[in-house]
Amino acid sequence: MNIKIWIEAARLRTLPLAFASIIAGTACAIHAHSFSWVIFVLALLTTLLLQVLSNFANDYGDALSGKDDAGRIGPKRAVSSGEISASSMKKALILFSFLSLLSGIALLFFAFESYLYILLFLILGLGAIAAAIKYTVGKNPYGYMGLGDLFVFLFFGWIGVGGTYFLFCSSFDPNVFWIASSFGFLSVAVLNLNNMRDIENDAKTGKRTLAVKLGLQRAKQYHYLLIVFAFLFLISFALLKQFELKQYLFLLLAPFFAQMLKALIRINKPLEFDPFLKKTALGTFLLSILFLIANLM
Repeated sequence: MNIKIWIEAARLRTLPLAFASIIAGTACAIHAHSFSWVIFVLALLTTLLLQVLSNFANDYGDALSGKDDAGRIGPKRAVSSGEISASSMKKALILFSFLSLLSGIALLFFAFESYLYILLFLILGLGAIAAAIKYTVGKNPYGYMGLGDLFVFLFFGWIGVGGTYFLFCSSFDPNVFWIASSFGFLSVAVLNLNNMRDIENDAKTGKRTLAVKLGLQRAKQYHYLLIVFAFLFLISFALLKQFELKQYLFLLLAPFFAQMLKALIRINKPLEFDPFLKKTALGTFLLSILFLIANLM
């Protein structure tokens, strides 16, 4: 077994974006004077396992469906290229599903005393595992039907951020939806960049992503709205919580995102979108760190 190939298939570069939701939810909990290192570490671990599961499932599902071919621009798929067999990847999916469930159960028992809360979040966790797999695997994968954006918004935004807040506080503040939506929009923006990069090949192979349905120009307009609304929602939360001026340091990243939007206007070749995926994902992660620092002030 070549460990390097498995690490590449896990696509660890996607982890900062997944961790951003946990950090943002933790920041909201700290603002509400609630924090636990055990919950924080277990939430990060569970997120890591779910993200790797999702990446393995995408690799496996694209290979089985035949959607990956020589025209694909993104990172090489391990199963399609023959570096990992389909049977080995299927075993990895079962393993990471089990590990994700185990880590999630440990997280819930540390977070809650109420068995009702444990049961409700266990159902959410099982839903997250199913969503990670069903994105590209199965008869009707929702990733090929233009529903990926909605599921990313829900799991990286409302459930990722709002669920993390609830793990710490065992209660919910409606204002957290502003932050949850903000990071949901940014996560969808990363997916949209991915889909704009792959728009030609996806259209050819039958992947009906939202970008394919919208067309390149409207997909770019959609992208601008995602970034703008992400920052508007962040500012709305800060205003509602009466942040001091120094706590607005997360706005230091606004020029970085604005510069990327300006650059995207001139892009018409799919390959040119690729560098912006990493920049947007890392920018979102840094934004969550600055937001965390703001709530520690």
